[in-house]
Amino acid sequence: MPENAKKPQIRFKGFTDDWEQRKLGDCFAERNESMPEGELISVTINEGIKKFSELGRHNNSNEDKTKYKKVCINDIAYNSMRMWQGASGYSPYEGIVSPAYTVLVPNAGIDSKCLSYQIKLPHMIHIFQINSQGITSDNWNLKYPVLSQIEIFISKNIEEQRKISNLFDNLDNLITLHQRKLEKLKNIKKSMLEKMFPKNGSNIPEIRFKGFTDAWEQRKLENITDRYDNLRIPVAANLRIHGNTPYYGANGIQDYVEGYTHDGEFILIAEDGANDLKNYPVNYVDGRIWVNNHAHVLQAKKDCSDNKFLSYAINRTDIESLLVGGSRAKLNADTLMNILILLPTRKEQIKIGIYLNYIDNLITLHQRKLEKLQNIKKACLEKMFV
Repeated sequence: MPENAKKPQIRFKGFTDDWEQRKLGDCFAERNESMPEGELISVTINEGIKKFSELGRHNNSNEDKTKYKKVCINDIAYNSMRMWQGASGYSPYEGIVSPAYTVLVPNAGIDSKCLSYQIKLPHMIHIFQINSQGITSDNWNLKYPVLSQIEIFISKNIEEQRKISNLFDNLDNLITLHQRKLEKLKNIKKSMLEKMFPKNGSNIPEIRFKGFTDAWEQRKLENITDRYDNLRIPVAANLRIHGNTPYYGANGIQDYVEGYTHDGEFILIAEDGANDLKNYPVNYVDGRIWVNNHAHVLQAKKDCSDNKFLSYAINRTDIESLLVGGSRAKLNADTLMNILILLPTRKEQIKIGIYLNYIDNLITLHQRKLEKLQNIKKACLEKMFV
């Protein structure tokens, strides 16, 4: 957008006037009403204003709340010491906040929810940072007298402001909905993993598919899988030919290339260079892939094991305790192949693998929907404000 532009790139139909430049002090007055009793409200960086009771944190607030400030619905509250990090938000509640917070009351012609989105834009956060006062970032502070002199461009038409705030409010509601669905699916998967595999010291799981009653048997990976590390080929980034084949390293897909090293169902387990040692990288893959020398490649023996099932069973293993080396921990091939796995019959393995893979596919679907909504919101934020 040109530096002198006074109109956003995207607008609702019927709005064409230039936006006008105003000081924040012309948009908001400061509320300094004390209120010793009421719903305690917290201002977060990522989620804006939340009821403290919903955060699940220990209450360290002062017992004496005589100096606590009143917050009304439609106010904006911000943490004076964290405004440069985005700690502000529109309040849908009436309550009280710490005296360290600043409470803003919208003036006539101002939709506070609209401006609550605008003041969290990256360029506004930067402006708040350079205007915060203090020697170090630990004590930077942005009080109302300084904030009130900062200028922004806003629509002169409050109806346009309201349309903008309604759009982002709807997007936020959709994002929250998908976040909750995603969290619910992850919790279902976690619960089923705990119940569909035997607990320590047992050889029978808590939950089973109908018709399966036999005890599970302990087997070494070397007896139930084949290892195809010999087919791996590392290729430097500048030498790869771009294509459609996923190029795997220790932590999953790194690139897409022409050609392939393996074709079929496999389990990839990081050999070295894992980013997360506690949630060790284990990936089930199906199809043509290219694997470099930082991931072991296993394939289930078809007469006794199933690839999907094994990927979940290996993922439950405490691999971190088996690693050697210092800063770049390594899972040696011999150590990997000596890992003991509890196995049911292959038929039961297949059912468990298909079920858990179905949940994983649902998780991936909701993650993609969530990312798409977040990207839409980000794009709209960039183009609907000046």
